[in-house]
Amino acid sequence: MSFPALVEPADELTIDEVRRYSRHLIIPDVGMTGQKRLKNAKVLVIGAGGLGSPALLYLAAAGVHTLGIAEFDEVDESNLQRQIIHGQSDIGKSKAQSAKESIAETNPYVDVIVHETRLDNDNVMEIFRGYDLIVDGTDNFATRYMVNDAAYFLGIPYVWGSIYRFDGQASVFAPTMADDAPCYRCLYPEPPPPGMVPSCAEGGVLGVLCASIGSIQVNEAIKLLTGIGEPLIGKLMIYDALEMEYRKLRVRKDPNCALCGENPTVTGLIDYETFCGAISDDAAEAAAGSTISVTQLEHMLKERSEGTRDFVLVDVREPNEFEINRIPGSVLIPKGDFLNGSALEKLPSDKQIVMHCKSGVRSAETLAIVKGAGYADAVHVGGGVVAWVNQIDPSQPSY
Repeated sequence: MSFPALVEPADELTIDEVRRYSRHLIIPDVGMTGQKRLKNAKVLVIGAGGLGSPALLYLAAAGVHTLGIAEFDEVDESNLQRQIIHGQSDIGKSKAQSAKESIAETNPYVDVIVHETRLDNDNVMEIFRGYDLIVDGTDNFATRYMVNDAAYFLGIPYVWGSIYRFDGQASVFAPTMADDAPCYRCLYPEPPPPGMVPSCAEGGVLGVLCASIGSIQVNEAIKLLTGIGEPLIGKLMIYDALEMEYRKLRVRKDPNCALCGENPTVTGLIDYETFCGAISDDAAEAAAGSTISVTQLEHMLKERSEGTRDFVLVDVREPNEFEINRIPGSVLIPKGDFLNGSALEKLPSDKQIVMHCKSGVRSAETLAIVKGAGYADAVHVGGGVVAWVNQIDPSQPSY
């Protein structure tokens, strides 16, 4: 099913623009009118990371005249494996500014608007307002639900993408464009339990997967802006890079959807952090009063080396993470072993258990399991390996 173009065509293309976009102009479905629509379009890309990098470059190359970038982070060396809009000289620089400079090199006719702030309930509606389309490249559930809700309230369609390891997904959510068009909540009514789905920072992502899904997002954006083809409205594209397999599933509008259903219960922006939950209630309860800092851990390790204290320091990350960096003296028992119960057989009953992960989320979840098994004096390390590398041992690589 085709949909009307989101944007009216601009008055004209300059001679230089005709030269630049000539390969678009000779495609009958795009032509002069389609390219004029792209020139008149205003697209906001959320994130200048894995998905945002290829999306921004290809939207700019395609001739989208106004590109907004919502990004508050800085370029880190670990980003360069997949975030191709940034380079070695950009390390430490604002991602938004780095992306703006790369876009200027790609297409000087693009007007870039930088929103160098974290999206939240106080600014998301103001930032979104005025754009024709949103391309969502976020990597956390709280922001995804907020983007979905804000876009719905403003009547702005958006292109969504998600990546993890070798798998990617993409869709278009535009419930205001058709009565039967679903929103993100129709596909995922509830977020997954806290800690159940690792982030890319925890589980990794194949760099080139970002290009595969990011290019699908841009393809959908161009179709929506120009009114050509059949967009992924009501469809979910699933990509398996290892099997080189694409699948397309039908996503139906949920009449009981909390946002776009017949009797909506979400009628305004909500507390998305609470809705998604950074950690489970059990983990939060276990961590309360049982969280130590890396400075305290350093002191404890010194006492252990002197023989005045004894405990077991357990790293609950995955083996490949353990190979990158580690806190000295730790033993590796992945979180999965705690979930299936096999880890408890490896823990001594006569020593205190100290747990850590990359940032403190997974270790808080496993701490709840350990305390439930009777290890009342168990603790976990707030900030995990990231805090250890930043504060205690900067000689180790971060990731």
